[in-house]
Amino acid sequence: MPLPRPRTRFAPSPNGLLHLGHAFAAVVAHDLARTGGGEFLLRIEDIDGTRSRPELVAEILADLAWLELGWDGAVVRQSDRLASYAAAAERLRAIGLLYPCHCTRADIVAAGAAQGPDGLIYPGTCRGRDVDPMGAAWRLDMARAVALAGALMWDDAIAGPQIATPEIFGDVVLVRKEAPASYHLAATLDDAADGITLVTRGTDLFAASHLHRLLQALLDLPVPRWHHHPLLVEPDGRKLAKRRGSPALADRRRAGQDGLALADALRAHRFPTGLSLGSGVVWAK
Repeated sequence: MPLPRPRTRFAPSPNGLLHLGHAFAAVVAHDLARTGGGEFLLRIEDIDGTRSRPELVAEILADLAWLELGWDGAVVRQSDRLASYAAAAERLRAIGLLYPCHCTRADIVAAGAAQGPDGLIYPGTCRGRDVDPMGAAWRLDMARAVALAGALMWDDAIAGPQIATPEIFGDVVLVRKEAPASYHLAATLDDAADGITLVTRGTDLFAASHLHRLLQALLDLPVPRWHHHPLLVEPDGRKLAKRRGSPALADRRRAGQDGLALADALRAHRFPTGLSLGSGVVWAK
């Protein structure tokens, strides 16, 4: 069966200025859509509480225009989709897959939790207990969810077919105390709502696709294909990050650098001195 026309998206959060790592991700998603005769969408993931800064949305749009990466249709904002997140959470509660939790990170550390792909694996302290739901986070009962969904597969354009192993996350938070949805729930619902057929993102989110495949099964959502590209990394092997002050695209743009030339350099894997593509993550098929 032929693959559908690629419909991809770039989905930055307005909690800091974009850097070269974001530019590379946007170029990859844009070019996969355009070379396949498909569509490239832009989504702003702006539900991260006070960390989301509305004034940075204009900077994101200006950076993409400077790189000459045009998107199709209107810009989508997660803040316009809160009702869909609430409805999905309620659906999972109704079938007994979510439970409230008031545990802090200190509580989880004190319980001797092991490290997982998304931080510490929750030890299940609140599972099965009578916990006040007011002001609580809501966690997925992973064992029940996996049993209900059964065996699942997903496909990555680079790494190939994958057996879904969402249990590596433990009882992950799907509704945060301070936000209407976790990244995992919101991104999964958004990709379905936007008709995304090819989810393009960095290898740092490879493991998340195991969990997202489970959520798709539980919520009867369509299953896309994934494309996890390598990350731009610093000499010490760490990926570029806003929190470490990686140089901003806006600074290059305001200094008069040629945005299209930069995009073309990223396409050709020509990076500034000290930056390179990471080796990525290789998972057993």
